Amino acid sequence: MQENLHSPQRLLIELRIEHADLNSLIDRAGQQLPIDELALRRLKKRRLMLRDQIAQLEMMLDPKEPA
Repeated sequence: MQENLHSPQRLLIELRIEHADLNSLIDRAGQQLPIDELALRRLKKRRLMLRDQIAQLEMMLDPKEPA
């Protein structure tokens, strides 16, 4: 049971959820008039880091076969 909580598949799901949450937050922040540019840049940077982590996990879990 403990292994399931820390499995790469579960981590991938959690990262995808966090990425989707950040997308929503960034969209909402862009619609507000007084935009905190620094906070928005930090959110976007975090979103990019998550995307990279997701890509690495996906490659680890499902490596491409050599041609």
